Amino acid sequence: MFYQNKKHIEWKKKNYVWSILHFALHWLFLSLIAAFALYINFGFTKAIDFITGDQTYLKCIFAVIAMLLMCFVVYLYLYFECRDYLIKGKNIAVFFFVIELSMIICLVMGRYVGIFARPSALCALLILLLVNKRTATFANFIFNILMLLTDILVAKDGVSIQVIGQFVTGLSISHLAVYLVDNVGSRIKVFGMGFIISLPIVAMGFVFHLDQSINIYEALEIVLHGFMSGIISVVALMAILPIFEYLFNVLTNYRLAEITDHKSKLIKAMITEASGTFQHSIVVATLAETCATAIGENPLLARAAAYYHDMGKLKQPIYFTENQHGYNPHDELTPELSTQIIRAHAKDGSDLIKKYHLPTILADVAIEHHGTLPIQYFYAKAQKFTDGELDIKDYSYPGPKPSSKIAAIIMLADGGEAAVRAQKDRTPERVEAVIKAIIDDRMKLDQFSNCEITMREIELIKEALVYGLSDVYHSRVQYPNKKDKSRNLFASSKENKNAKD
Repeated sequence: MFYQNKKHIEWKKKNYVWSILHFALHWLFLSLIAAFALYINFGFTKAIDFITGDQTYLKCIFAVIAMLLMCFVVYLYLYFECRDYLIKGKNIAVFFFVIELSMIICLVMGRYVGIFARPSALCALLILLLVNKRTATFANFIFNILMLLTDILVAKDGVSIQVIGQFVTGLSISHLAVYLVDNVGSRIKVFGMGFIISLPIVAMGFVFHLDQSINIYEALEIVLHGFMSGIISVVALMAILPIFEYLFNVLTNYRLAEITDHKSKLIKAMITEASGTFQHSIVVATLAETCATAIGENPLLARAAAYYHDMGKLKQPIYFTENQHGYNPHDELTPELSTQIIRAHAKDGSDLIKKYHLPTILADVAIEHHGTLPIQYFYAKAQKFTDGELDIKDYSYPGPKPSSKIAAIIMLADGGEAAVRAQKDRTPERVEAVIKAIIDDRMKLDQFSNCEITMREIELIKEALVYGLSDVYHSRVQYPNKKDKSRNLFASSKENKNAKD
């Protein structure tokens, strides 16, 4: 999931209540997982006897209270570091379900295979791809502490050195895995990282047997368990990730690659039914990627947003100039009706994206990329038919304004591409003047007041657009006419023949 820098949402009393209830529910789930750990280690009857023993019930109380404190720590972190993420119950569910599912898998592997065969990196890797790197490193600490608490709970004769070793190994290896897998776009390469993160686990396994003489079979078991830990972490990641993407409509780099494939349903429809809009979207996507990279946003997300920003034009493609071939149906319509058709494409695009259960951020960009900008052409056309005053709001997009930096990038790239394409003079100096005018116009109309974009970032976006559009619409060498060229060649050959004669 790609957390967007939006204008902070104001928290209300109900937001606090619901978020606390979500955390209380997951605290209960974590307590049940601790009970599950007792069950798989002792069986039902012995687990009950264990819990009700003279001293062990205190361990159970300690474990439950410790898990409550861990939930409290998570709440504080999310509340102060990414409050807008915490406000949605879906996001809380994603965070805790990853931890809970990873704990169950690790407990089962540790019980039936071996403690060093646990896929300890699974939790951190899932959070990395579903949320972000910073939250993944934090979740890694929480997950490993919860696993340590569970191991302490089920320990019969005190905490062994192996339990402490697994805690330290799992914590460090998972942290390493986050940095190895971050920004790796290929699933095959991610699989290869599983072998790399297995090596320290294998080494640690041998360290714990230094005081013992082990035979070849025990050595092979240590190696096998170590590699199982790393390989199962990445294999389970690739198996579980699509489930979270689908159930919670989460956006990852892998899903971005899938939804921007030209064979995906909506893009395929655009290629067939609105080819001009598709060509425009490709250019905007190239510009948006450059702009996103310049200000530190996700370029793959910017590319996907650009592909889908004009998807609403699929409803009536012929009414948009890039899809017209000599005939313009607006010539037969009133300016008011033309305005309604043009501005409807923003909401139509958002509705279409939601209908196909695509990520919310794409729907947001589709409806926000024109903000509340006026449709100047039809406003000017309407003024010719009236002597009175016209309300420009009746000839403007209804909004909302961009609420994320990605939406702001698409607004500027979309407007900049269209304006430069309409110019006869496309020299770098002229392109820069056009882009500056586009940005000044948007700022004058207060289009960026709902997103936390800075003046420095807008300047970087301007430079990226000027550079990108100057390359896209660079001047070309004028080739000679084919007839003239062939005539000249014929004349030259004739002159050469005469010279020889």
